[in-house]
Amino acid sequence: MHNLKLNPFKKLEIILEGAHQEFATDLLDRAGVKGYTIVSNLSGKGSQGFHEGHLMFNEDEVLNMIITAVPEEIVEPLLEGFAPFFEKHSGVVFISDIQVTRPVKFKN
Repeated sequence: MHNLKLNPFKKLEIILEGAHQEFATDLLDRAGVKGYTIVSNLSGKGSQGFHEGHLMFNEDEVLNMIITAVPEEIVEPLLEGFAPFFEKHSGVVFISDIQVTRPVKFKN
């Protein structure tokens, strides 16, 4: 069996209202992020209480999570792009250290 080489990356988990999803994906695209996964209709409890997912007929108010893996050097520019947004809107960005086996899938 071949040994897989692990490469350090950062995982971003961006949680925001569905109405602002396009802002976030546009920012990621402009930063050169090669891909992301969107999970819709999140439920959970936060500083503003419990949030129920699966709202019928109102996709703008549901919470979505955008998950991506990026090289460390673009984390700071992305956070700078999100900073003004999160001063006016609810949401959060979680950042984790991860290892990936195929960096070509995540790096330009």
